[in-house]
Amino acid sequence: MPFKDLGLSPELLTALKPKTYPSPTPVQSEFIPAAAAGRDVWVTAPTGSGKTLAYALPLLDRLLSSQNQATPLTSALRPLPGRNPRAVQSLVLVPTRELAIQVSQTFMSIASQWGTRCKITVVFGGVSINPQMMGLRGGTDILIATPGRLIDLIEHNALKLSNVQSLVLDEADKLLELGFQDELQHILSLLPKKRQNLFLSATRPESIESLAQSILRLPHEIHIAAETPQPSVIQQRAIYTDRTQRTQLLKHLIKAENLKQVLVFVATQHSSEIVAAKLRVAGISSEPFHGQLSQGKRQQVLADFKAHRVKVVLATDLAARGLDIEKLPTVINFDLPRSAVDYTHRIGRTGRAGESGVAISFVCPESLQHWALIEKRHAVKLPQESIPGYEATTEAPEPLENNGGVKGKRPSKKDKLRQLAASKAEN
Repeated sequence: MPFKDLGLSPELLTALKPKTYPSPTPVQSEFIPAAAAGRDVWVTAPTGSGKTLAYALPLLDRLLSSQNQATPLTSALRPLPGRNPRAVQSLVLVPTRELAIQVSQTFMSIASQWGTRCKITVVFGGVSINPQMMGLRGGTDILIATPGRLIDLIEHNALKLSNVQSLVLDEADKLLELGFQDELQHILSLLPKKRQNLFLSATRPESIESLAQSILRLPHEIHIAAETPQPSVIQQRAIYTDRTQRTQLLKHLIKAENLKQVLVFVATQHSSEIVAAKLRVAGISSEPFHGQLSQGKRQQVLADFKAHRVKVVLATDLAARGLDIEKLPTVINFDLPRSAVDYTHRIGRTGRAGESGVAISFVCPESLQHWALIEKRHAVKLPQESIPGYEATTEAPEPLENNGGVKGKRPSKKDKLRQLAASKAEN
């Protein structure tokens, strides 16, 4: 099915260059007509399936049609006449700065030929707020924002959300999780109740189901299954070692196996800084990558990593969302992901487009239960390697009853205190 059969206006179709966008992907073919009809839509589809363009096209089509003072035949939404000061027609929320930039590039590449007719603005934290406030003077048609910076701008009276017709949550699985819930609820309270909601994500964990359904109105649901990585594409390895030996083991692997480019996942911003510093002392070019770095620094790290000026990047999960390194050969889980779903996101950074890749996980005695759960969820059973000189010497702790080993089911402080008291009593 060509784009012209999806009900898009001829004016918008002229902006779709055939070499760049030869034909709609399955996500786009199903999403665009539903979104243009004004329905709420919830998409679950893997990275690279064309989700950004899927929602960009109907939003731009509605904008052009409203400016022409004509409602598209396929649209059930009321056009917004003109651009009002501080008004926003469509709001796109994303969890990270990198994703905000990527999304804005997609919108602007299509809308560039219309000049000031389509005002598209992107805002995010980590940079000065003043230029962003200036850029919002006179309002904007489509706003792409991270939640924290959007709230800052609202508090500075730089914009209002009372005219938003469409709300897009890109990476909805992250935005609906606990880390963003307070900010999201605040933003939702400022939006008109009568609006379109478009949710898009690569995964759909049960933990967000209730909140998502409370926001959506009879959504059209689209599920595109991810292709299962073949063993010949991504080689998965598990190395059993002590927690205290992981940094030395990482240095050893990089040098002994001559790893050229490595994305290492760590649990905290502090860990990314500390481990990167230790690698640099060992003569390995390394940089941390997390949410507290300035935007300029993050962009520089990415540019250096892609150009092979930096060999190792140590990233937290949230910062790594939206990262796309072509032909990345190696991913290492220095810390295991908190959820089995995030394991998929992590190893999926390598082995793309038919390229081979290696995903290595460091498994420690205290994380054995959690690793077993990850294996179960992904229907794999990996042999646990021991690297000479870096073998685990500590014993695994006794498992707690009813402990699922996953986020939300890990032992609390009280559980740990009870376990410690019980062990002392036995001795």
